[in-house]
Amino acid sequence: MNYDIKFNDTIQRQIVRQLRSLDRAASAEGDDEALLRKVSKTKLLGAIGAASGLPAMPQVKELADPQLLAGCDPSVLSQGMFAPLRCADNQILLAVANPWDYRADEFCNARFAEHEIFKVVTLASEISATIERSSQSTGPSRAELEALDIEHSGNEVSDFDVTRTHQEPIAQLVASMVSDAIKRHASDIHIKTEKAQFFYYFRVDGDLGPKVEIPLKLKDRLDAFLLNLMRLAPEDRSKRPGMSGRFTASYYGRSVGIRFERHRSYRGYHITMRLLDKTHLEPRLGMGTLAFDEVTLFELEKALAVPSGIIVMSGPTGSGKSTTLNAMLRELNRPEDNILTLENPVEDEIPGVTHCDLRDSSEFKPMISSFMRSDPDVIFIGEVRDRESAELAIEAAITGHKVLTTIHTPRASQIIERFQQLGIERWKIAQTLKAACAQRLVKLLCHNCRQTCEGIPEREMRLFNLGPEWAKKKLFIHRKEGCNECGGRGYLGRAALLEILPITPRTGDALAKGELTPYELEIEIRKETALPSLRDNGLRMLSEGKTDLDALRRVLDLTYLE
Repeated sequence: MNYDIKFNDTIQRQIVRQLRSLDRAASAEGDDEALLRKVSKTKLLGAIGAASGLPAMPQVKELADPQLLAGCDPSVLSQGMFAPLRCADNQILLAVANPWDYRADEFCNARFAEHEIFKVVTLASEISATIERSSQSTGPSRAELEALDIEHSGNEVSDFDVTRTHQEPIAQLVASMVSDAIKRHASDIHIKTEKAQFFYYFRVDGDLGPKVEIPLKLKDRLDAFLLNLMRLAPEDRSKRPGMSGRFTASYYGRSVGIRFERHRSYRGYHITMRLLDKTHLEPRLGMGTLAFDEVTLFELEKALAVPSGIIVMSGPTGSGKSTTLNAMLRELNRPEDNILTLENPVEDEIPGVTHCDLRDSSEFKPMISSFMRSDPDVIFIGEVRDRESAELAIEAAITGHKVLTTIHTPRASQIIERFQQLGIERWKIAQTLKAACAQRLVKLLCHNCRQTCEGIPEREMRLFNLGPEWAKKKLFIHRKEGCNECGGRGYLGRAALLEILPITPRTGDALAKGELTPYELEIEIRKETALPSLRDNGLRMLSEGKTDLDALRRVLDLTYLE
């Protein structure tokens, strides 16, 4: 079920009945499981509310009284997925994610026995957000860290809960570091050693934040603690140039995977921890961060409807390629299809999909060979890196499989050139490639503090090839000092920009014969389909007031006209 909470079969049947009665499109879907995978969380929430007789509220965290929540144990609220929001006139407004869970009633009977309880049903992710907004995660003081005896060790940690208080200062330091990163929706935590400094900082919405200093003498102790979390031997840290690992952080009842990468540096080491936290995203095509324009979304759906062939997503590291491809896998995920993925590492597990992790590059060829003998319908390959991976991806598509993968190129049309550089014959590319896509992530303005501006200065219009209509257009820019809502950044969240080049049999034939270069092919497809480019989509978001020119120029080359 496409929901945060799992229900038993009896309750699930009630929800499906309500869903079909409330939604005409849902009533046309024959299979219950397919319906529950496709329907949005908000529609599903409405059906749960109707089945339970409770009002459904997709957003409740703004209603929460921090003082009321501060008096409640966050671990109890997280386990039961409920939160008291307001208390007035002997009445309690209570949000629950599962209306049939008895734990919310037990809590209220013990805590608010004299109060009348009014329940609303909401998303579990909204409950988590409500709890985390009221909680305060504090690390050990500088004095505690300075006074720490570095001779003692014994950091056996198997299941790392970052929301509880740890007695050992190093454990509390890491817990507060990770919980703060999750709370701020950071994508990465960096820990660096310099000559006279040891510090960490977060990457949020693509930007690195301010440094947080740690006493330099603790670098080895912190290093040993993190290596111990992943059961990596500390004695290997000076022998190996790089160490990779993974551990799971427990954050208010949910698990957040953390990918760990450590390499030696001149003064010590550099650690990057990638947070694989998908709970604040909506990885569904056409929704949330993947709300593409209708023309692009339609062409993407057409490409997914082709029974065999390869769909390639390009873009730099951190452009959201994997998130978009995982959203495609969710669209393709049906009980009658066998979907296999080969990733390094597995970032987003999808129920019903077989995820395989690639531990070493030498495993790639035998794993793909094993895949081909495992009766697959859809194969997802994390990344095409070299000739061998390119040949295997193309071969899988030629033999009748649907293949999704990523590659590093700036433009969608350059995917064709990249495959040629890797030694793939053009006719094979033309025969198998069904869609070439390119993606970027652009920062969104904080709606709470964004500022208006009147047009774009003439110099910037010339620099970025913008027409005269932009001189007087009402636009928005970010507020440099930001606000509390955006954490002083002026931006809040990111959205994907996508361009797609569908390869039809006719354009594929012209490509195979060498009648068109990849760039000429791109121009012809755009003329025929009026599909927007990355630049077009970026300027549309600028015009709609969702982003500003400063954010756009960081991810797109606007200095040329396509």
